[in-house]
Amino acid sequence: MQAAPVRATAIPSFTDALRAIESLLMSGGHRTARRNAWTSVLEDRRRAKDRVEAQRILDAASSRP
Repeated sequence: MQAAPVRATAIPSFTDALRAIESLLMSGGHRTARRNAWTSVLEDRRRAKDRVEAQRILDAASSRP
């Protein structure tokens, strides 16, 4: 009995598949713009989280006698 053949290449992830489709449909400039926009969204979310945490600390400090 022989073992099943081992696949030499990994199956691409869903993200890899989307990037491949994106590269076929969009020019390089559009791809860069989309990625820059997404990076900005993530950075805005991080800053909002930091603001909430800072406000929580300020509120806790101001409520102390």
